Amino acid sequence: MNSLSRHSQPKSVIALAISAAIASPLAFSQALEEVLVTATKREENLQRVPIAVTNMSGDRLMARFTAGDDILALAAAAPGLYAESSNGSLAPRFYMRGLGNADFTQAASQPVLIMMDEVVLEKAALKSFPMFDLDRVEVLRGPQGTLFGRNTTAGIVKMDSRKPTEETEGYVRSAIGQLGTFNIEGAFGGALNEDGTLTGRISGLWQEREDWVSNGFTGENDALGGFEDNALRAQLMWRPSEDLSILLSHQRQDRDGTSSLFRANVLSKGSNDLNSNFDRDRVFYDGGDNNPAVIKSNGTTLKIDWSQGDYTFTSITSYQDVTDRDGRGDIDGGFGCLFTCPDIPAGPRSVPDNPAASPFVVNVDTGSELDLDQFTQEFRIASEYDGAFNFQAGVFYFRDDFKGTALSQSAGATVYGIDSEAEIENTTWAVFGQGTYDFTEQLRLTAGIRYTDDEKDADITDFRSGTAEPQPTISLSDDEISWDISLSYYATETTHVYARAAYGFRAPTIQDRLADDPEITTADSETITSFEIGFKSEWERVRFNSAAYYYVVDDMQLTAVGGADNSTRLLNAEEGIGYGLELELEYAITDALILTAGYGYTHTEINDNDLAVGLPDHGLVTPTDPLTPDGLALIDGNPFQHAPEWTANVELSYTHDLGSNGELYFFTDWRFRGETNDFLYESVEYTFDTQFEGGARIGYRSTANNYELGLFARNITDEENVIGGIDFANLVGYVNQPRVVGAEARYNF
Repeated sequence: MNSLSRHSQPKSVIALAISAAIASPLAFSQALEEVLVTATKREENLQRVPIAVTNMSGDRLMARFTAGDDILALAAAAPGLYAESSNGSLAPRFYMRGLGNADFTQAASQPVLIMMDEVVLEKAALKSFPMFDLDRVEVLRGPQGTLFGRNTTAGIVKMDSRKPTEETEGYVRSAIGQLGTFNIEGAFGGALNEDGTLTGRISGLWQEREDWVSNGFTGENDALGGFEDNALRAQLMWRPSEDLSILLSHQRQDRDGTSSLFRANVLSKGSNDLNSNFDRDRVFYDGGDNNPAVIKSNGTTLKIDWSQGDYTFTSITSYQDVTDRDGRGDIDGGFGCLFTCPDIPAGPRSVPDNPAASPFVVNVDTGSELDLDQFTQEFRIASEYDGAFNFQAGVFYFRDDFKGTALSQSAGATVYGIDSEAEIENTTWAVFGQGTYDFTEQLRLTAGIRYTDDEKDADITDFRSGTAEPQPTISLSDDEISWDISLSYYATETTHVYARAAYGFRAPTIQDRLADDPEITTADSETITSFEIGFKSEWERVRFNSAAYYYVVDDMQLTAVGGADNSTRLLNAEEGIGYGLELELEYAITDALILTAGYGYTHTEINDNDLAVGLPDHGLVTPTDPLTPDGLALIDGNPFQHAPEWTANVELSYTHDLGSNGELYFFTDWRFRGETNDFLYESVEYTFDTQFEGGARIGYRSTANNYELGLFARNITDEENVIGGIDFANLVGYVNQPRVVGAEARYNF
């Protein structure tokens, strides 16, 4: 683990960059390119939107995925944004401004919404689709409930694919690297008829990595760590007139690989540093079937835009389907005595090189399988008046049908088998509207409101006795009004100050796992009231944006993971608060050298005097919280789970013009996160210090012949960062991906 004293420089880096930008001459020959975003469901200039938004495109976006990385590579790529997973790519979990959800179950709701081409991706399984042929990714921070609905209390990560064009064009991009990493992606599109009214685009990705982690328990070399991911996206656009466009798109994914690798006792009591038990290339698993992760999914979307006079009518119909999702893991991370040996401390031992040294060998692994159907429909109307007032309004319908199976093999069990099956139906409908009014050319008011009705019904069957035992149906429902209001003052064409207040909610939650007490598998709605002030400015070579915020979450949904019984319990805390500051800078130092940087500070705090959670009973964890007489940890005043105290990102892009022969290019990106608490309780072992990762690309680009050749590296310094842990039996940790160095090539046509 990296120490704070060694890697606490991002604050000074950002400060120096900002100082340099402000102090530098601004009257240069070349201006920064205009950035357009769709954060308000309209295409607008980034600098005029009264929301904290980060836009990523081009090298800044796609360089992160060259080595086969998935959506988790967006962690800390924007101020206040973090992502992690204890299920690998099968279930990414996002956090924004400290708000997120550590629940690893597949029916869990998240306060950060993920969207692809304006379609909600609600459940975790839908968020695993790989990143390729993207036009941009927008990170919208703060509650977005008016336009986008419930479960957006923290913000939105909004992805948009490249759309068909009349011009025939495309590309092929390939990369090969260490660990048997191989990626190839490409796209081709253009007009399909003579008048160009019908266009299409097809894009695809194939990426793989060989198994590179050995299992020291079974003696099998190169047994885990690899994957193969195939994905396809096809789009058909029909524009019979300037007023009408119809876009039909379909995408599918087929992934087979390894889930997260849990590593037993890689932390020591009283320390959060990786110890000598940690071996990146080896684990000791007596269960988990080498931690497989499989997912197959399909999605089809139809979008219609029809303009009539001063109005544009939009319809978005989408059906998403996960046909096969299967994940399993040896969650104790090793082998040995667990719960069954009264004279030996509990906890698998992964230290001995010879598995026969331990006479007690038990499997403790869990897994889940699911099928998921999701249907969404949105209709909206947007005005395009020439006057001071404009609006948009609409209706939204959402329904998903979740069928999940929880499986396990616990201490003393003879087989890996079904614990429970769950069928959960979620139906939501909403009406919304938002309007803007320009009092003057400089002063604008934006206000919106949304009414949402959300209903969930769960039927769970218990198989633990060996027979099917249906449990009573669990039903939760709520309806709520979300709103937001902002006032913007445009001091100049490039200077914007805004103040924003917003209210939103996260709907009630039902877990898909069985519990004897349904109280711990459900959580009531949480609501958030947020206040934000922002400043956006732009000169010819400098774009600088900042925001300060404060929010209060009432009835905050929390997840207590682990403890003595390795449970996942849903809780409602009385209150949670957060406040912080975000800074973003883009600086064209010269025509060839561009610096992009961001910094986000977040303070979070749970406020509930009586809320306590269980601790593991093995005695290896050193809690720093006050304890109740029953040995529970009081978590009042603790930070939120997986909420870094600060994040920072720095990217530097340089091109050297070779004239008609082309150009040399260099790009490097670095991500930092500050101190992060892994559980609801605080402990020495599971409070992680400052971490960072960096990457780089260097190569040659032929502007005349449309090709480029280069080298790349991800996690270039080969950092060994603990991402999270499992505490119930021992000191388990799971870590980031290793360094991958390779070569890449691209051809555009």
